[in-house]
Amino acid sequence: MTATMIKEFRLPDLGEGLTESEILSWKVAVGDTVTLNQVIAEVETAKAVVELPSPFAGVVAELHEQPGTVVEVGKPIVSFEVDDVGSSNGGSAPVAGKGVAGDASAGDRAAVGTSANGAAGAAADGVGSPAKREPNLVGYGAVVEHSGRPTRRARLQVQNVQAPTPEAPTPEAAATPGPAVSHQAEVQTSERPRSTPPVRKLARDLGVNLELVPGTGPGGLITREDVQNFSATPEAPAGAPVSAAQGQRETRTPIKGVRKFTAAAMVQSAFTAPHVTEFLTVDVTATMELLARLKGNKAFEGYKLTPLTIAAKAVLVALRNNPSLNSRWDEANQEIVRFNYVNLGIAAATPRGLTVPNIKDADRLTLRELSTALTELTDTARTGKTSPSELSGGTISITNIGVFGIDAGTPILNPGEAAIVALGAVRKAPWVVDDELAVRQVMSLSLSFDHRLVDGEQGSRFLADLGSILADPAMVMTMI
Repeated sequence: MTATMIKEFRLPDLGEGLTESEILSWKVAVGDTVTLNQVIAEVETAKAVVELPSPFAGVVAELHEQPGTVVEVGKPIVSFEVDDVGSSNGGSAPVAGKGVAGDASAGDRAAVGTSANGAAGAAADGVGSPAKREPNLVGYGAVVEHSGRPTRRARLQVQNVQAPTPEAPTPEAAATPGPAVSHQAEVQTSERPRSTPPVRKLARDLGVNLELVPGTGPGGLITREDVQNFSATPEAPAGAPVSAAQGQRETRTPIKGVRKFTAAAMVQSAFTAPHVTEFLTVDVTATMELLARLKGNKAFEGYKLTPLTIAAKAVLVALRNNPSLNSRWDEANQEIVRFNYVNLGIAAATPRGLTVPNIKDADRLTLRELSTALTELTDTARTGKTSPSELSGGTISITNIGVFGIDAGTPILNPGEAAIVALGAVRKAPWVVDDELAVRQVMSLSLSFDHRLVDGEQGSRFLADLGSILADPAMVMTMI
């Protein structure tokens, strides 16, 4: 009979030094057999929703965290029962039988500090190398002690401690009949309801007393759903506070995930880079006519062409003559970094908040390739599947506020970029053409730029070039 052992998978750093992620859903359950790299969970980082692959092939022994909980990088999230192939790393005791981890006590489990590479911790007797970080799929996990387990903060246990002098009881408490219980005995026997920090915060936000909430999680753990269900119950137990779902005039939502990251980034950008915004209204009738012709061209059959497609190409062309807008201010090294490539960011509104994924090397793409890239980028963003790598490394961005019927705005720079262009709605409006009034299709362009990197003249020339291309697409021939 093949011996087995328990291996823990700790939450990895999913990119750019992220410190925590929220478990959105589990794709597996205890007892399921999984293969290497099989998707086992969906987690939300501060930037995106990511599918988490399994670093092991084996049987799911225990899920350490419930959906809706925010977990620090390096904390165990799932344990696997895997075959013991007689690894030479040592320090790991095989687990007999095929029972799941939940059936054995902590002392009976294999003492292994596992990683994606299957590296074990130091020997359980405490002799060996000092605590170190074991590698995970990406980044590093928690510090592993000699037992091979991640360091956890011990629960407070009060034993034989001189009790402090209790405060004087209130008149109501003094009048309440009941058995006399010493303060010391109360400290020793009472324990706060089992829950995670995010769940406790949610309870505070909703005005829910956790002591009144029955826990449905493992070992009576109070989950996020327990708090929400209790909050929404029309007839809560006596003494329960009124929740947000029971007629209060405001609703509180925890700030986390993409929205938390976006807010921090926008505040940093607004108070670090000196923003300047310029506006230009352009007659884009010729561009709209070109768009109609391209849609009827067989060479573009099956491609999604929109005003954003043409405007994105125009931005890329205008950058050739105005490279200062494709740069970054490096405060640490006191340098201006000029990019010789364009990673074009496209602001996308998603159910989880604003994200700005970017198209790598967009300046090298043809119009058809750019159309495909834009379609894939927006579709992925709307489903929340944008990867962290697609959200980093942008050099200049576009936000298409015109789709909401807005004409102009003052967009905030994406951190690390020198400029952002806002595209307004295309509207029919009276316009002077050859000294005569005519009805034309017009669009307002808004350009915000970092005045440390871009002078007023440079920003104005870029905006004028962009407007010239959209007013007369043939002007591209003079810029390439």
